[in-house]
Amino acid sequence: MEEEFPGSIGTSASLALRLGQTLFSVASLLFMCVGVQFYAYTSFCFLVTIKGLMIPWSLTLAMVDAFSVFVKRPSRQVQMVAVIVIGDWILSFLSLAAACSTASVSDFMVTEAGDSFCGGKLCNRYQLSAAMACLSWSLSLASALFNLWLLPSLCSNF
Repeated sequence: MEEEFPGSIGTSASLALRLGQTLFSVASLLFMCVGVQFYAYTSFCFLVTIKGLMIPWSLTLAMVDAFSVFVKRPSRQVQMVAVIVIGDWILSFLSLAAACSTASVSDFMVTEAGDSFCGGKLCNRYQLSAAMACLSWSLSLASALFNLWLLPSLCSNF
């Protein structure tokens, strides 16, 4: 009998985590990209790239979770959960790196460089994008941890 870990793949908590990841990633991407010349800074391009990977990953897994929740039968094969764990960990670490680099560059622009690099509203948008990226990362890390927690119980049944 498989144990039910809250937040692991195929649960309503996992669906909520995936939708939160997607929401915060989209918000981060919108704050960074709409009407802003983000491509002038490498860390901002890195954030846009990682969020561009995170959104389809989270949406795909949210659809898997939604299907599992609505049919009340989570599909938990060891290989599938292992791929999800690896993907979650990789994207989680990349998301953390992107959020931290964006936060540090935007903080430098505000404190050290003043208005020479960006105006007040533009710097605020960069900071909001970094904050949304951090929130997305925290939900991504939670998903990675919950699925990593599930993996040994699946392997013991194997």
